[in-house]
Amino acid sequence: MKNKGLKYSSLLLLLLASGTALMAQESAKKISTPDAFDWVFHNIILLVGAAAIFGAVWAVIYLNSKILEIQKIKLLKEHGIEVMEEVKLLDKEPWWKRMYDKSWNLVPLEKEKDILLDHNYDGIQELDNVLPPWWVAMFYGCIIYGFAYLGYYHVWDIGLGSRAEYAVEMEYAEAQVAQFLSRQADQVDESNVEIITDESKLNLAEATYLANCAACHGQKGEGGIGPNMTDKYWINGGNVNDIFKTIKYGVPAKGMIAWKSQLRPSDMQNLASYILNMQGTNPPNGKEPQGELYEAKEEMGMK
Repeated sequence: MKNKGLKYSSLLLLLLASGTALMAQESAKKISTPDAFDWVFHNIILLVGAAAIFGAVWAVIYLNSKILEIQKIKLLKEHGIEVMEEVKLLDKEPWWKRMYDKSWNLVPLEKEKDILLDHNYDGIQELDNVLPPWWVAMFYGCIIYGFAYLGYYHVWDIGLGSRAEYAVEMEYAEAQVAQFLSRQADQVDESNVEIITDESKLNLAEATYLANCAACHGQKGEGGIGPNMTDKYWINGGNVNDIFKTIKYGVPAKGMIAWKSQLRPSDMQNLASYILNMQGTNPPNGKEPQGELYEAKEEMGMK
């Protein structure tokens, strides 16, 4: 069971290491060569974590192999086979134990009396231990990293400074806002539609009208198969919400199809605004009024 557990642990750590490596590769693909050093500085924790995972995987695999060797020796011994390396294998300290001892450089308990200082505070004495090598290595590593950071950002101006990085972030944020707002145009429905007065959008709506509506309502809205669009009489309501709803769902009983599957909500909003813009144009050959008189009130939310 212990061997299976170690194997499963090794497999799990290998998967974690592979996943970390793949994430690092994907991140690296997104950056250009000039930004490589900048990416390293910003992802130092990811790199250190990947190194730690690889080290842990290697340690587990090594420990697993040693346990297998010990069990093999015991098995051979049970069958009466002498193993000369047994004593050497069992007496030797594991490598990770030796590395741990070296990383702390602790003085053995039996030798602590040799490094006792003369200070004595109520019977408490201080040991003259050296700083742990791992701490010293980290300290000097931070100094080296500090000089590299200084050169990278302030001497050679390779990386972006705080102001330049802020400008880049703001530019990215503005692009994201613009993208969001562009999507909001298609969130329009009959409850929140507004009249559009932008000339460019009305020109687009005119093209939509001529392509899809003119066959029934006339080139200038004078009416034909469908009712006149330029008078004050409306069959299904004359405000922008009603017109949008009529365009969206159609009037199947009168032969008008629903355009919601062919036009975007923003296009239907523009088209409803264009139709309202035809009011009072009085084109020639206008069809007689149909429906009820609708006195337009001041529309709110003009765009």
